[in-house]
Amino acid sequence: MNTPNPRPVRVAVQLQPQHAEYSEIRRACAQAEELGADAVFNWDHFFPLFGDPNGKHFECWTMLAAWAEATERVQIGALVTCNSYRNPQLLADMARTVDHISDGRLILGIGSGWFQRDYDDYGYEFGTAGERLDALARDLPLTKSRWAKLNPPPTRHIPVLIGGGGERKTLRIVAEHADIWHGFGDADQIAHKHRVLDEWCTKVGRDPLEIERSAAVSAKDPAASAEGLYAVGTRLFTVGLAGPTYDLGPLRDLVAWRDQTDRS
Repeated sequence: MNTPNPRPVRVAVQLQPQHAEYSEIRRACAQAEELGADAVFNWDHFFPLFGDPNGKHFECWTMLAAWAEATERVQIGALVTCNSYRNPQLLADMARTVDHISDGRLILGIGSGWFQRDYDDYGYEFGTAGERLDALARDLPLTKSRWAKLNPPPTRHIPVLIGGGGERKTLRIVAEHADIWHGFGDADQIAHKHRVLDEWCTKVGRDPLEIERSAAVSAKDPAASAEGLYAVGTRLFTVGLAGPTYDLGPLRDLVAWRDQTDRS
Protein backbone atom coordinates (compact mmCIF):
# COMPACT_ATOMS: atom_id res chain seq x y z
CA MET A 1 0.00 0.00 0.00
CA ASN A 2 1.16 3.51 -0.70
CA THR A 3 -0.44 4.96 2.43
CA PRO A 4 0.22 4.05 6.09
CA ASN A 5 -2.02 1.33 7.50
CA PRO A 6 -3.30 2.32 10.97
CA ARG A 7 -5.20 -0.91 11.61
CA PRO A 8 -4.21 -3.16 14.53
CA VAL A 9 -2.63 -6.53 13.84
CA ARG A 10 -5.01 -9.48 14.12
CA VAL A 11 -4.33 -13.20 13.82
CA ALA A 12 -6.60 -16.06 12.85
CA VAL A 13 -6.59 -19.78 12.31
CA GLN A 14 -8.35 -21.77 9.61
CA LEU A 15 -9.35 -25.16 10.99
CA GLN A 16 -9.69 -27.28 7.88
CA PRO A 17 -12.81 -29.41 8.49
CA GLN A 18 -11.42 -32.57 6.93
CA HIS A 19 -10.06 -35.92 8.17
CA ALA A 20 -11.23 -35.24 11.74
CA GLU A 21 -14.05 -36.03 14.12
CA TYR A 22 -16.17 -33.01 14.94
CA SER A 23 -15.15 -33.35 18.60
CA GLU A 24 -11.54 -32.64 17.56
CA ILE A 25 -12.59 -29.64 15.47
CA ARG A 26 -14.62 -28.22 18.35
CA ARG A 27 -11.74 -28.77 20.78
CA ALA A 28 -9.36 -26.95 18.44
CA CYS A 29 -11.82 -24.07 18.04
CA ALA A 30 -12.14 -23.62 21.81
CA GLN A 31 -8.38 -23.91 22.27
CA ALA A 32 -7.75 -21.31 19.56
CA GLU A 33 -9.94 -18.88 21.47
CA GLU A 34 -8.07 -19.66 24.70
CA LEU A 35 -4.71 -19.05 22.97
CA GLY A 36 -5.81 -15.56 21.96
CA ALA A 37 -6.77 -15.85 18.29
CA ASP A 38 -8.83 -12.96 16.98
CA ALA A 39 -10.77 -15.11 14.51
CA VAL A 40 -11.38 -18.77 13.71
CA PHE A 41 -12.29 -19.82 10.18
CA ASN A 42 -13.30 -23.04 8.47
CA TRP A 43 -13.87 -23.50 4.71
CA ASP A 44 -16.82 -24.24 2.46
CA HIS A 45 -16.27 -27.53 0.65
CA PHE A 46 -17.94 -30.92 0.62
CA PHE A 47 -14.86 -33.12 0.23
CA PRO A 48 -11.26 -32.96 1.48
CA LEU A 49 -8.92 -30.80 -0.56
CA PHE A 50 -5.90 -32.97 0.16
CA GLY A 51 -5.13 -36.35 1.67
CA ASP A 52 -7.75 -39.06 1.17
CA PRO A 53 -10.21 -37.46 -1.30
CA ASN A 54 -13.04 -39.46 0.27
CA GLY A 55 -12.02 -38.82 3.87
CA LYS A 56 -14.13 -37.32 6.64
CA HIS A 57 -15.53 -33.86 5.98
CA PHE A 58 -18.17 -31.58 7.52
CA GLU A 59 -20.41 -28.82 6.14
CA CYS A 60 -19.38 -25.22 6.67
CA TRP A 61 -22.39 -23.21 7.86
CA THR A 62 -23.87 -25.84 10.17
CA MET A 63 -20.47 -25.84 11.85
CA LEU A 64 -20.36 -22.04 12.12
CA ALA A 65 -23.65 -22.05 14.02
CA ALA A 66 -22.19 -24.60 16.44
CA TRP A 67 -19.02 -22.53 16.84
CA ALA A 68 -21.15 -19.50 17.65
CA GLU A 69 -22.42 -21.39 20.71
CA ALA A 70 -19.06 -22.96 21.57
CA THR A 71 -17.10 -19.67 21.72
CA GLU A 72 -17.52 -16.31 23.45
CA ARG A 73 -14.98 -13.84 22.05
CA VAL A 74 -13.43 -14.79 18.70
CA GLN A 75 -14.88 -13.78 15.39
CA ILE A 76 -15.94 -16.74 13.26
CA GLY A 77 -16.47 -17.28 9.57
CA ALA A 78 -15.71 -19.25 6.45
CA LEU A 79 -12.52 -18.73 4.50
CA VAL A 80 -14.43 -18.71 2.26
CA THR A 81 -18.08 -19.48 1.50
CA CYS A 82 -18.66 -20.56 -2.09
CA ASN A 83 -21.17 -18.19 -3.65
CA SER A 84 -22.49 -20.93 -5.96
CA TYR A 85 -23.83 -23.25 -3.28
CA ARG A 86 -26.65 -21.18 -1.74
CA ASN A 87 -29.26 -18.71 -2.87
CA PRO A 88 -27.81 -15.28 -1.97
CA GLN A 89 -30.88 -14.21 -0.01
CA LEU A 90 -30.94 -17.49 1.91
CA LEU A 91 -27.26 -16.94 2.66
CA ALA A 92 -28.12 -13.51 4.04
CA ASP A 93 -30.62 -15.09 6.42
CA MET A 94 -28.14 -17.78 7.46
CA ALA A 95 -25.47 -15.17 8.11
CA ARG A 96 -27.90 -12.96 10.06
CA THR A 97 -28.87 -15.95 12.22
CA VAL A 98 -25.27 -16.93 12.99
CA ASP A 99 -24.56 -13.25 13.67
CA HIS A 100 -27.26 -13.28 16.37
CA ILE A 101 -26.22 -16.66 17.81
CA SER A 102 -22.64 -15.37 18.13
CA ASP A 103 -23.73 -11.99 19.51
CA GLY A 104 -22.21 -10.11 16.59
CA ARG A 105 -19.03 -12.06 15.82
CA LEU A 106 -19.62 -13.34 12.28
CA ILE A 107 -17.43 -12.47 9.29
CA LEU A 108 -19.10 -13.31 5.97
CA GLY A 109 -16.18 -14.69 4.00
CA ILE A 110 -17.14 -15.38 0.40
CA GLY A 111 -15.62 -16.18 -2.99
CA SER A 112 -16.69 -17.28 -6.44
CA GLY A 113 -15.83 -20.98 -6.04
CA TRP A 114 -13.26 -23.20 -7.77
CA PHE A 115 -13.32 -26.85 -6.55
CA GLN A 116 -14.99 -28.70 -9.40
CA ARG A 117 -15.67 -31.92 -7.52
CA ASP A 118 -18.00 -30.06 -5.15
CA TYR A 119 -20.00 -28.79 -8.11
CA ASP A 120 -20.13 -32.08 -9.95
CA ASP A 121 -21.05 -34.29 -7.00
CA TYR A 122 -23.69 -31.91 -5.63
CA GLY A 123 -25.24 -31.00 -8.96
CA TYR A 124 -24.17 -27.36 -9.29
CA GLU A 125 -23.24 -25.94 -12.68
CA PHE A 126 -19.49 -25.32 -12.73
CA GLY A 127 -19.36 -23.02 -15.76
CA THR A 128 -16.33 -20.81 -16.25
CA ALA A 129 -14.31 -18.77 -13.78
CA GLY A 130 -15.62 -15.60 -15.39
CA GLU A 131 -19.22 -16.73 -15.06
CA ARG A 132 -18.73 -17.58 -11.39
CA LEU A 133 -17.19 -14.15 -10.74
CA ASP A 134 -20.06 -12.44 -12.56
CA ALA A 135 -22.47 -14.37 -10.32
CA LEU A 136 -20.59 -13.19 -7.22
CA ALA A 137 -20.85 -9.56 -8.37
CA ARG A 138 -24.56 -10.05 -9.05
CA ASP A 139 -25.34 -11.84 -5.77
CA LEU A 140 -23.51 -9.75 -3.17
CA PRO A 141 -25.92 -6.78 -3.51
CA LEU A 142 -28.84 -9.22 -3.11
CA THR A 143 -27.35 -10.56 0.13
CA LYS A 144 -26.82 -7.06 1.48
CA SER A 145 -30.28 -5.88 0.48
CA ARG A 146 -31.88 -8.88 2.20
CA TRP A 147 -30.13 -7.96 5.47
CA ALA A 148 -32.02 -4.65 5.41
CA LYS A 149 -35.36 -6.51 5.11
CA LEU A 150 -34.90 -9.16 7.81
CA ASN A 151 -36.67 -9.01 11.16
CA PRO A 152 -34.70 -8.85 13.32
CA PRO A 153 -31.89 -7.34 11.28
CA PRO A 154 -28.25 -8.31 11.87
CA THR A 155 -26.83 -7.12 15.18
CA ARG A 156 -24.43 -4.80 13.33
CA HIS A 157 -22.83 -4.30 9.94
CA ILE A 158 -21.62 -7.82 9.10
CA PRO A 159 -18.11 -7.49 7.64
CA VAL A 160 -17.72 -9.04 4.21
CA LEU A 161 -14.42 -10.77 3.44
CA ILE A 162 -13.73 -11.63 -0.20
CA GLY A 163 -10.99 -14.08 -1.08
CA GLY A 164 -9.16 -14.23 -4.39
CA GLY A 165 -6.57 -12.31 -6.34
CA GLY A 166 -7.89 -11.90 -9.90
CA GLU A 167 -6.94 -8.42 -10.99
CA ARG A 168 -9.60 -7.73 -13.64
CA LYS A 169 -12.72 -8.92 -11.81
CA THR A 170 -12.11 -10.16 -8.25
CA LEU A 171 -10.29 -7.10 -6.96
CA ARG A 172 -12.87 -4.84 -8.56
CA ILE A 173 -15.59 -6.73 -6.66
CA VAL A 174 -13.50 -6.35 -3.50
CA ALA A 175 -13.27 -2.59 -4.03
CA GLU A 176 -17.03 -2.37 -4.52
CA HIS A 177 -18.26 -4.67 -1.75
CA ALA A 178 -15.66 -5.93 0.74
CA ASP A 179 -14.59 -4.86 4.20
CA ILE A 180 -11.68 -7.34 4.14
CA TRP A 181 -9.63 -8.71 1.25
CA HIS A 182 -7.86 -12.06 1.69
CA GLY A 183 -5.03 -13.14 -0.58
CA PHE A 184 -2.31 -15.72 -0.98
CA GLY A 185 1.34 -15.26 -1.86
CA ASP A 186 4.62 -13.86 -0.62
CA ALA A 187 5.17 -10.24 0.36
CA ASP A 188 6.02 -9.10 -3.15
CA GLN A 189 2.95 -10.76 -4.65
CA ILE A 190 0.67 -9.38 -1.96
CA ALA A 191 2.16 -5.89 -2.30
CA HIS A 192 1.37 -6.00 -6.02
CA LYS A 193 -2.23 -7.06 -5.33
CA HIS A 194 -2.56 -4.22 -2.81
CA ARG A 195 -1.53 -1.73 -5.47
CA VAL A 196 -4.05 -3.15 -7.92
CA LEU A 197 -6.78 -3.07 -5.26
CA ASP A 198 -5.89 0.54 -4.41
CA GLU A 199 -6.27 1.41 -8.11
CA TRP A 200 -9.70 -0.23 -8.23
CA CYS A 201 -10.72 1.67 -5.09
CA THR A 202 -9.79 4.92 -6.82
CA LYS A 203 -11.83 3.95 -9.89
CA VAL A 204 -14.97 3.08 -7.89
CA GLY A 205 -14.64 5.95 -5.43
CA ARG A 206 -13.67 3.95 -2.33
CA ASP A 207 -11.09 4.85 0.31
CA PRO A 208 -8.51 2.01 0.18
CA LEU A 209 -8.06 2.20 3.95
CA GLU A 210 -11.66 1.08 4.43
CA ILE A 211 -10.58 -2.43 3.35
CA GLU A 212 -8.62 -4.53 5.84
CA ARG A 213 -5.84 -6.50 4.15
CA SER A 214 -5.65 -10.19 5.05
CA ALA A 215 -3.33 -12.98 3.94
CA ALA A 216 -2.39 -16.57 4.63
CA VAL A 217 0.88 -17.29 6.43
CA SER A 218 3.07 -20.38 6.44
CA ALA A 219 2.43 -22.91 9.21
CA LYS A 220 6.14 -23.83 9.15
CA ASP A 221 7.32 -20.36 10.21
CA PRO A 222 4.27 -18.16 10.68
CA ALA A 223 6.08 -15.26 12.38
CA ALA A 224 8.65 -14.87 9.60
CA SER A 225 5.95 -15.17 6.97
CA ALA A 226 3.81 -12.59 8.76
CA GLU A 227 6.70 -10.15 9.17
CA GLY A 228 7.14 -9.67 5.44
CA LEU A 229 3.41 -9.38 4.85
CA TYR A 230 3.08 -6.85 7.66
CA ALA A 231 5.67 -4.64 5.98
CA VAL A 232 3.49 -4.35 2.86
CA GLY A 233 0.26 -3.52 4.69
CA THR A 234 -1.31 -6.84 5.71
CA ARG A 235 -3.01 -6.66 9.11
CA LEU A 236 -4.98 -9.91 9.40
CA PHE A 237 -2.84 -13.06 9.29
CA THR A 238 -4.32 -16.56 9.03
CA VAL A 239 -2.53 -19.86 9.51
CA GLY A 240 -4.22 -22.98 8.15
CA LEU A 241 -4.15 -26.16 10.25
CA ALA A 242 -5.11 -29.66 9.21
CA GLY A 243 -6.83 -32.47 11.10
CA PRO A 244 -7.23 -34.96 12.49
CA THR A 245 -5.65 -33.59 15.70
CA TYR A 246 -4.88 -29.90 14.91
CA ASP A 247 -1.47 -28.97 16.30
CA LEU A 248 -2.01 -25.35 17.36
CA GLY A 249 1.70 -24.61 17.81
CA PRO A 250 1.83 -22.36 14.71
CA LEU A 251 -1.10 -20.33 16.04
CA ARG A 252 0.64 -19.97 19.38
CA ASP A 253 3.72 -18.63 17.58
CA LEU A 254 1.61 -16.22 15.55
CA VAL A 255 -0.16 -14.89 18.66
CA ALA A 256 3.22 -14.34 20.32
CA TRP A 257 4.41 -12.41 17.27
CA ARG A 258 1.26 -10.26 17.33
CA ASP A 259 1.74 -9.47 20.99
CA GLN A 260 5.22 -8.04 20.62
CA THR A 261 5.11 -4.45 21.78
CA ASP A 262 6.09 -3.04 18.38
CA ARG A 263 3.12 -4.78 16.71
CA SER A 264 0.46 -2.67 18.42
